[in-house]
Amino acid sequence: MGTRSTYRVIEQYKNEAGSIENNNLVLIYRQYDGYPTGHPLETAEWLATAKVVNGLGMNETQLVFNGAGCLAAQLIARFKDGPGGTYIHSLESRGESWEDYLYDIIVKENYTIEFVAYSNGETKTEFFRGTPSEFVAKFKKVEVEV
Repeated sequence: MGTRSTYRVIEQYKNEAGSIENNNLVLIYRQYDGYPTGHPLETAEWLATAKVVNGLGMNETQLVFNGAGCLAAQLIARFKDGPGGTYIHSLESRGESWEDYLYDIIVKENYTIEFVAYSNGETKTEFFRGTPSEFVAKFKKVEVEV
């Protein structure tokens, strides 16, 4: 049996009144390995190596996302390598596919990334909020020398 999870990619911005709003772009459902030390850790490691920009430069040497929509598209491409396993679901269905974990990737207005993790049992409970690097630091398995 798989450990189901979903990723929601969110673009955060200021509206005309100056209030912060969220634009939920996509919901990605994954059938297996959604526990924090599974593919979410790998995803956080990947996100930690990247930067979000508004416009592409000529000589970028690191992974770049040209806004939240670009991040969402690259995340789908990273996850999807054939039939099954990864699906796009409607945003409204979040938490309704027996997901054990829910993850939010929030692209802030200042081009930083916030990674939020919830367990989805009887009630949804947030257990992490921070940068992708902080998620990696918290959930990276410590290798023991033998």
